[in-house]
Amino acid sequence: MTRRLLYLVNDAGYFASHRLPLALAARDAGWEVHVATRPDAALERLGAAGLAIHALPISRSGLRPDRELRSLLAARRLIRSLRPELVHCIALKAVLLGGLAARLAARPIDTPPVVLAIAGLGHVFTETTPSARLLQAAFRALLPLAAGARGRFILQNRADFERLEAMPALTGRCRLIAGSGVDPAVYRAEPEPEGPVTVLMASRLIRKKGVAELVEAARRLRAAGVEARFRLAGDSDPGNPATVTRAELEAWHAEGAVEWLGRRDDVPALLAASHIACLPSYYGEGVPKSLIEAAAAGRPAVTTATPGCADIVRDGENGLTVPPRDVEALAEALRRLIEDGALRRRLGARGREIVIAEFGLEQVIAETLALYRELS
Repeated sequence: MTRRLLYLVNDAGYFASHRLPLALAARDAGWEVHVATRPDAALERLGAAGLAIHALPISRSGLRPDRELRSLLAARRLIRSLRPELVHCIALKAVLLGGLAARLAARPIDTPPVVLAIAGLGHVFTETTPSARLLQAAFRALLPLAAGARGRFILQNRADFERLEAMPALTGRCRLIAGSGVDPAVYRAEPEPEGPVTVLMASRLIRKKGVAELVEAARRLRAAGVEARFRLAGDSDPGNPATVTRAELEAWHAEGAVEWLGRRDDVPALLAASHIACLPSYYGEGVPKSLIEAAAAGRPAVTTATPGCADIVRDGENGLTVPPRDVEALAEALRRLIEDGALRRRLGARGREIVIAEFGLEQVIAETLALYRELS
C-alpha cells in the first residue's frame, strides 16, 4: 500500500535547493510525495520534478494574526483532503502552522505523526528585545502543541538540539541530523585556480549573514595592500525586511570593494574558481549549506564561532572562526589564509574529509528516511 507524505514549507526555493533530493529519495522508497508551499516559480519546478504540488497561502516572514489564521485553516483543509500518513514541516513558521493544522485536521486518534524540522532557530531566538522575548515564550508554548503526542523534531546543530531537548515536554523527541547534506561527487575538490586569491561569499544576502562586515573587511585589506578578489554570489531579497538592498550591492560593486555576481546556480564552478569561502554570519543558522559545500569542494572557510557555523567549520582544522561582527578579526583571518597557500590547502583537504564522514547527502537522507519508517 502506498503511503502518502506531505511536505509543508514556506519557501519553495529553499525546498528545491535543500530538500528536493530527500523528497525524491522518499518517492523512490515508496512514498507518494506532496509538497505544499507558496505559489511561485519554484513551486512549479517542484512539480516538473514529478512531485504533487499544492499552493498554500503561507508567508515567508512576518507575523500577522489574520494572515497566519488563513494559512492555518488552509493547511488544515489540505491535510483533511489528502489524509497523509506523515507530515514533514520545514522551517519554524511552517513547523508551527503545519503541526497545529495536523492536530486540528482530524480526531486525535487519526492525527498523522509530524516531523518538525527546524533548520535554525533564526532571528526569533537571537533577538533580545522585549517583544522578541515575548515571541520566544510563545514559540516555547506552541512547539509541544504542534508536535502532539507523536511528533518528532529534527535539529541541525548541537546548540539548537540541546535547547529543545532541555524543554521537559520535548525531552527524548529531538533528533540531531546535521544539515541538509551535499553530494561530494558534485562538489569535487579541484586544485586551486591560477590568478589572485579569491574569497567567495555565496549566500542569501541578508544583513545578519555578515555581508556588510565582509565588505568592510575587504576594504581594510585592500587599504593595507593585500591583493585578493572578494566576490558576493546572491541577490537582494525584497521579501525579507533584513535584506541588503540592490542599491547597496551596486554601490559596493561600483566602488570595487567586492564583485557582486548576482544570483548564481553554478556554485560548484564558483567554488572551483575560488580559494577561500567566507560566511561571517550572526544569524541563527542551522548548519549553513554554503559552508558544507565549500568544505566538500576542498576550500577552507572563514566564519563565525556561532552555532551551526562552528559545527561544520572547526577553527584551525578546516577553517578559521572569528567572533561575530568583529571586522578586525575577520580581516585578520582572511589575511592569514590569503597569504598562506599551504595552510589553505591543508585546511581544505581536512574539510572534505569532515563532509564525507559527517555531512554527506546520502547520510542525511538515510537518517531522515529511518525516522519516517519509525513514525509510520
